[in-house]
Amino acid sequence: MNSTLGYGLVLGGLAFASFGALVGLVGGMRRDDAAFPWVMRCVWGFFLCMLGANVVMEWALLTNDFSVAYVAQVGSRATPTVYKIVSLWSALEGSILFWGVIMGGYVLAFALVHRNEHGRYMSLALGTMLAVGVFFTFLIAGPANPFHTVSPVPTDGPGPNALLQNHYLMIIHPPMLYLGYVGMTVPFGIAVAALLRGQMGDAWMAPLRRWTLVAWLFLSVGIILGSWWAYAVLGWGGYWAWDPVENASFLPWLTATAFMHSTLVHERKKMLKLWTLSLVLGSFVLTILGTFMTRSGIFNSVHSFTQSDIGPTFLVFIAVLMFVCIALLSVRGHLLVAESDIKSMLSRETTILVNNLVFVAITFTVLLGTLYPLISEALRGIRVSVGEPYFNKMAVPGGVMVLFLMGVGPMLPWGSADPKLVRERFWVPAAVGAVIVGACLLAGLRGFYPLLTFGLAGFVTVITLRELALPVKVRMSEKNEGFVTALLGSAGKARRRFGGYIVHLGIVMIFVSVAASSAFVTHTSGTVRIGETLKIGGYQVKYLGLTSGQEPHRSFVATRVQVTAPNGDVSEMAPRMNYYERMTDPVGTPAVRETAKEDLYVSLMAFSEDRGTASFNAWIFPLVGWIWWSIPLLVLGTLIAVWPARRARATAREQEQTPAAGASPEPNVGIHPGGAA
Repeated sequence: MNSTLGYGLVLGGLAFASFGALVGLVGGMRRDDAAFPWVMRCVWGFFLCMLGANVVMEWALLTNDFSVAYVAQVGSRATPTVYKIVSLWSALEGSILFWGVIMGGYVLAFALVHRNEHGRYMSLALGTMLAVGVFFTFLIAGPANPFHTVSPVPTDGPGPNALLQNHYLMIIHPPMLYLGYVGMTVPFGIAVAALLRGQMGDAWMAPLRRWTLVAWLFLSVGIILGSWWAYAVLGWGGYWAWDPVENASFLPWLTATAFMHSTLVHERKKMLKLWTLSLVLGSFVLTILGTFMTRSGIFNSVHSFTQSDIGPTFLVFIAVLMFVCIALLSVRGHLLVAESDIKSMLSRETTILVNNLVFVAITFTVLLGTLYPLISEALRGIRVSVGEPYFNKMAVPGGVMVLFLMGVGPMLPWGSADPKLVRERFWVPAAVGAVIVGACLLAGLRGFYPLLTFGLAGFVTVITLRELALPVKVRMSEKNEGFVTALLGSAGKARRRFGGYIVHLGIVMIFVSVAASSAFVTHTSGTVRIGETLKIGGYQVKYLGLTSGQEPHRSFVATRVQVTAPNGDVSEMAPRMNYYERMTDPVGTPAVRETAKEDLYVSLMAFSEDRGTASFNAWIFPLVGWIWWSIPLLVLGTLIAVWPARRARATAREQEQTPAAGASPEPNVGIHPGGAA
């Protein structure tokens, strides 16, 4: 029953997506406004079918319906309810099904927010998004069908992947990442619609920027939570290893970040139009490439899914996407001519352009290092390994350059700058950065890149705080308003600017944390008997003995250790090993003593109850928690940037350029900057 109902809903979603894509694209190109209501019906139908299919699968998981193939693959009667729910995304077929409902939600949200906008534009945008939906529902209905029936029906299943049951972060990390990945479909649809429409005015830029920012936020949070999960679960003493699947999420983040900076130049100076559109199209292509890398099984990774048959289908879709993007940019490129030029190298637009080039260079470097083993194996039959040293050597200088530009860009005006004024703005932040470097040297810290990062972080922070304070301070003094009222009452551009600077502070925290925790980490390991102590830094880790227990879905063995901190504080920690029926090897859970200054990280490697010994790995990571603590700043800054204006504003008329050859003039309508996203 569940299999038939679920598969029927998937087929219904495929039908709605196919019909909606056809009607939207054909009707939009023919300027048939009557097509839009039909497209809206298809959007609703697609979403409801995907939602229904996911509800059916969740019901099957919760009721242990092992006649459904996916439940037989990941279900278990012993699995706690919360992990039964999240096992929807614990394997390939379920994750694609979950992907489908997120896509349906995004398309419906975009349609509802902009339903009163011009029908032709919306038909093209929604038709493009539904065309992407056709691909994913085809996967669910075909090569990644989770609703196959099983005969004979097993009495129980193995349960989800043990790594997904070992920490609560797996409850929220994958959905955040999926919301980021799938969210890139919306800006892709907007960009394709703008190119198909042949009108490149400013009106399409506002929703394009906002929806990209929403997807960027989810992707950022997903990446950080993923690194936190790797740190808290895997017990290897790290949070980022340049794993191919980690890189897969990082690549579209880089290009999306470059895109959002590029839009500032486009909005202010009418420049970088072709470049800006290329970035947003490329970001979507990279999300599909990342999905292929994660789900095709071509990479060995703790983050990836098992071998599957969907790889060739993904490759065909990626090839089609690249062809469509290149063709559209080539045909419509003459509409994307810059309306002004860079007049001075000492200007904000110049720093943003350099910033974009650095982001793209890092993207290319990471992409090359990630794919090179596959390319080498395909061409020479030799599979080489590209490890952390390559990525650090190539990406770290670019990251430091990005940090420097984060400070220089806001300090410079648009157009051209008075060198004297630049020097006046520069010397105080530069002096703060120099003082920080000097203090680090006096404290005994060494290392070119870490100290340079700390100095630049101080430099950027001073400039950012100054830029944050001035506009609100002026408004407070002029209108006698409080801080919150002044901020929320600011114009849209001012609020975006304010939110962007808060995000910058969060990024600075990440830079500082990565530099400190990578360059100044302390490590030791050893085997000790009960009552003996392992020393690391100023900490003493005393082994007290073993405990064991049984939980519904696993058993465990934990070690009790007493930690004496340098300041004399005494606490107890319990690094442990968890044993799952599905796993032949135990899954470790390290114990972490967290402070703002540093983390003491203790991982259990082996134990002998007979001999009363245990082997530990221990690390001290300075400032590592700042990575996860940056999330509130990223969320706050993004919400401020996308928050709709409090007061109603007159709808801005779109400044259209000449339509493409063969396209007749249209009324000056479209998605306007005043529209909420």
